Amino acid sequence: MNGMKDEVVYRHSLAARITHWFWFIAILVLVMSGLQIFNASPQLDASDKSDPARRVLSIDAHRDPVSGFGIGTTTIAGHTFTTTNWLGYTDDGSGGRAARAFPGYLTLPGPQDLAGGRHWHFFFGWVLTISLVVYIVAGAIRKDLRELIVRPSDFPKMLPMQLYYLRLRKHPPPHGKYNPLQKLAYTVVLFGFIPLLILTGLALSPGIDSIAQPLTQVLGGRQFARLWHFSLMCIIIAYFFVHMALIVINGPFNEIRSMITGWYRLKDGDGVGV
Repeated sequence: MNGMKDEVVYRHSLAARITHWFWFIAILVLVMSGLQIFNASPQLDASDKSDPARRVLSIDAHRDPVSGFGIGTTTIAGHTFTTTNWLGYTDDGSGGRAARAFPGYLTLPGPQDLAGGRHWHFFFGWVLTISLVVYIVAGAIRKDLRELIVRPSDFPKMLPMQLYYLRLRKHPPPHGKYNPLQKLAYTVVLFGFIPLLILTGLALSPGIDSIAQPLTQVLGGRQFARLWHFSLMCIIIAYFFVHMALIVINGPFNEIRSMITGWYRLKDGDGVGV
């Protein structure tokens, strides 16, 4: 593969590039508006209804009896931590501080606005859904989709690829358009986590719940659906940071250029297709 090191290939179709940036914008807005919605009821219960005895997460605020200052606390599985200025008692989105789970600089809208948060969340939920469908259909038509899905032959290459990322191996194992770890991540996220994120979100929508109540029941009730939805959001955020780290490791200019123009400079171990 060394002979292909400086070869520039057309790697990402127009549809893939457009939907990629729509995903980025949609997920960013969905996270921020989702935190806005969470602020209205800042707790998660492993139950089919609100149950303090089965509370997994709660973010609260109270006044210090001596100083009178607000104190934010976060309780995870019964363990409470002081999180003032980060969670619980923090930026109110209007230049002050108040009792609210997530700060205003992380929510959309910034000030507390449940109705506004729901409008943003619902609209960009459909943006994410439509973009995912367009990407899958366009990929299937171009026969690019099969290059994205992990195969049994990819598993033996995963450890060598991980060693390469950790700088414990000089060259990556030969691979196609996507390396084996990329395939695993894309397969799990695109065909697992994101569809589940959409389904759990639909189960939480009052309008959808009224016509598709069995979906909510399958997920264990609204509180369980809320727990699944929040957990999946955390997984997607973690994936995003790992994705960004790998872009930096692999060369940000080459990676970002390919997602803007479609053209990608091959490196050692890279292939054009499968």
